[in-house]
Amino acid sequence: MKPLVFLPPLIFAALAGLFYAGMMRNDPEGLPTAFAGKASPEIVVDPLGNYPTPETATFDDGHVKLVNFWASWCAPCRSEHPLLEKLAAEGMTIVGVNYKDQPANALNFLDELGNPFSSVVSDTTGRTGVNWGLYGVPETFILNGNGQIIARMAGPITPENIETVLRPALAKAQ
Repeated sequence: MKPLVFLPPLIFAALAGLFYAGMMRNDPEGLPTAFAGKASPEIVVDPLGNYPTPETATFDDGHVKLVNFWASWCAPCRSEHPLLEKLAAEGMTIVGVNYKDQPANALNFLDELGNPFSSVVSDTTGRTGVNWGLYGVPETFILNGNGQIIARMAGPITPENIETVLRPALAKAQ
């Protein structure tokens, strides 16, 4: 038997090992944001129904807050919604940005599940999402009182990442 017969399986095993190591090293919830430590981009969107809109487009009002991008068609958004309501009940200010959604569907979503947002707007074109460097929904940004982005959470909020990502970022934002 020729030794070259073993070369393709060895190359495959080496590549599989490298891919596995790369996946284990990266935190999917820790997607980097180019805006960390910088002022949050302005939110230029439309109102959503009769819900209040943010007091300011730049969020430099002295209050720590979350900016949550969500959509009614997004299953993970539905799963994180009770946790957003829990955070709002604890006194957290959450600005909701409905992303690339039909306003009627978004309003039905909030009517069905409740509204954890202190203010909510509609980004039907996705332009604000692009300006914020959005990968997809849901995504949540933690802002300090000066409107600077402290951290980003890509994907749904879970009980685990509330304790490991969100609360430490909120402490840093204070």
